[in-house]
Amino acid sequence: MSTGKLQTLERGIALLRLVSQSPEGIRINELAAQLGLNRPTAYRIVATLVDQTMVRRLEDGRIVMGVGAYQLGARSSDSIQMLARPVLEKLAQDTGATSFLSMAEGETCVVVMTAEPRNTAFNIHYKLGTRHPIDRGAAGIAILASRPERPEDSEDIQFARANGYSVTKGQLHKGAVGVSSPVVFQDAGLTGLEFSIGVVALEALDIDGAAAAVPDAAASLVKVLS
Repeated sequence: MSTGKLQTLERGIALLRLVSQSPEGIRINELAAQLGLNRPTAYRIVATLVDQTMVRRLEDGRIVMGVGAYQLGARSSDSIQMLARPVLEKLAQDTGATSFLSMAEGETCVVVMTAEPRNTAFNIHYKLGTRHPIDRGAAGIAILASRPERPEDSEDIQFARANGYSVTKGQLHKGAVGVSSPVVFQDAGLTGLEFSIGVVALEALDIDGAAAAVPDAAASLVKVLS
């Protein structure tokens, strides 16, 4: 007799829960063992969730939560978005520049939230969902700086790691200046998701002021979300 339930969907949800409860990531064989699945079935579920950006594979094979899972959670009433909004709005006002929250997804960086300052004549409008290579622009460089050091790290990444913020000029858009800091979460539900917070403006941006305000905003974001 049918129970009216979809077993594959049930397994996918159970797998997502296990990944979300594994701060350092989890391997497919571990997922299969804990869910009582054979490895090919676990692999197919993971592959489907990767295609939907709900999870992603790290270089060493571990599975962590993906940007799609974050975007779903951001729509809930007690979401990251609701908690982060005041931090982004304050950063925009303090710097007079458009502020943004970005997230790593593979080799790209995705804008997942923005705020624009009030009472300014002109702002850069940063569209949600905008993607760019993770090694281009302040947001992606800040995320790369939060990772373990590598011999091939660029000077921009080395600077960001040493100073707690990145600065780029004209890397993504002519005349645009960006300042970003990594946001490193320790909470088990967010570990594995890589974020940065920053501001972008035209050449008139007060870089010194932004370099002080952006790391403070990153610290505030960690506090409110932890």
